[in-house]
Amino acid sequence: QLQLVESGGGLVQPGGSLRLSCAASGFTLDYYAIGWFRQAPGKEREGVSCISNYGGVTNYTDSVKGRFTISRDDAKNTVYLQMNSLKPEDTAIYYCAAYYAPLIRLCVFQRKYDYWGQGTQVTVSS
Repeated sequence: QLQLVESGGGLVQPGGSLRLSCAASGFTLDYYAIGWFRQAPGKEREGVSCISNYGGVTNYTDSVKGRFTISRDDAKNTVYLQMNSLKPEDTAIYYCAAYYAPLIRLCVFQRKYDYWGQGTQVTVSS
């Protein structure tokens, strides 16, 4: 069964840090671009960060630049999102997703992603 599983969410105080993990099973991530998305209550889902195959290219939405870092460990078939200096407005369900892109070292948010995880809740509150 092909699936992505997120972990690492939780409750953290403003200014704190969390590291989210996205583990793939049933397929290898080597040839996939991976994106992290989030959806807060009453808001549309937005792209947060993405990383191309082999980690050559990364993108971030403006609101997280300088605070979040995406990385991948293909040996562990896992992608990470390190989130520092968290703010209450970062509160959302965070999803990872993947699309097949073996030849293009690029990642984008606005396209169809092939696989999605179930999400992990991140709550930033004092």
